Amino acid sequence: MFRISEELAIVQTVDFFPPVVDDAYTFGAVAAANAMSDVYAMGGEVLFALQIAGFPDDQPQSLLAEIFRGGAEKVAEAGGVIAGGHTIIDAEPKYGLAVTGTLRPDALLRKSGARPGDALLLTKPLGTGLVLTASRADACAPEHLQATVDAMLQLNRHPAHLAVEAGVHACTDVTGFGLLGHAEEMARDVRFVIAASQAPALPGALDYARQGYLTGGAARNREGVEGKVTVADGLPEDVEHLLFDAQTSGGLMLAVPPDRVDALASALEADGFLAARIGRVEEGAGVRVES
Repeated sequence: MFRISEELAIVQTVDFFPPVVDDAYTFGAVAAANAMSDVYAMGGEVLFALQIAGFPDDQPQSLLAEIFRGGAEKVAEAGGVIAGGHTIIDAEPKYGLAVTGTLRPDALLRKSGARPGDALLLTKPLGTGLVLTASRADACAPEHLQATVDAMLQLNRHPAHLAVEAGVHACTDVTGFGLLGHAEEMARDVRFVIAASQAPALPGALDYARQGYLTGGAARNREGVEGKVTVADGLPEDVEHLLFDAQTSGGLMLAVPPDRVDALASALEADGFLAARIGRVEEGAGVRVES
């Protein structure tokens, strides 16, 4: 965050990655939603974005145009504009955004700040990595892929508005580090207790975990939190895979004061968003996963 005045600050973030779906337009839109999510996780609004792309010189330029169109329309949905960008020749397509947003300094949402007694809410189901891996292997049911695409395309903008209004103590978006990796980032001065049975899964995600459609990102996530995350004995292996699964354009994880959690959950659900109560905050450090 860079404070301009007492009432205004700017935030910036950048994210890009290779295609996660076959359709060029949808890939652009998902990548844009994912990149803008960091601004929402801070309680900001998107102002403008620069498109960043790598694209093979032996592929039709019409595909690149569709990627750009998907990204630009998702930015417009967020109330922002595309202000330019940069493209290079690359053997594998890649696309994303450098995003500039604004916020009120007194409304900044931080990763740190969760307090003992807070409830943990999650605003999107888990399992994008599992479903997309199965899709790349042609083993994914079409309806499961569509449900995953719909979730990835959903902006975190309105849930962030509601989180700011509710005065949540801490917030992050759940992306590449998976639920447990991002929980560990938030739980530096407190302990997060995750109720595995309450973790929401995308349709088909647990089935694909049981079938072995796992990602390298999930394996790295396990390594990254070794010694900081403890998992209850007897936890089903598919559920454990879900909690470590690397997410694309995932939801917000919110640490909510106990006297405000019911109102926030009701407001999210009334506006069509998930409000899964996935755990609690205690004194201590690290993350503990209960069955």
